[in-house]
Amino acid sequence: MDNLMSEGLNLMVFGMGFVFVFLTLLVIATGFMSKFANKFAPEPAPQAAKPAPRAAAPAASAGNDEVVAVISAAVHHHRNK
Repeated sequence: MDNLMSEGLNLMVFGMGFVFVFLTLLVIATGFMSKFANKFAPEPAPQAAKPAPRAAAPAASAGNDEVVAVISAAVHHHRNK
């Protein structure tokens, strides 16, 4: 039983060590690629945003009044249940 526990601990240490080394190398590689990409393709300077032209508001029609009335009736009916 003691041998089985030591093998389990040994496997756990090697497994966690391998994951730690792999993730460390991954972070280093990602940082290197980021620096490499910024060196050869820097971000463009931000440009001033132009305000979009506003569209004229559509005129209210009789159809909208009917929709508002139907929605109001549905809300009223739901609350009274």
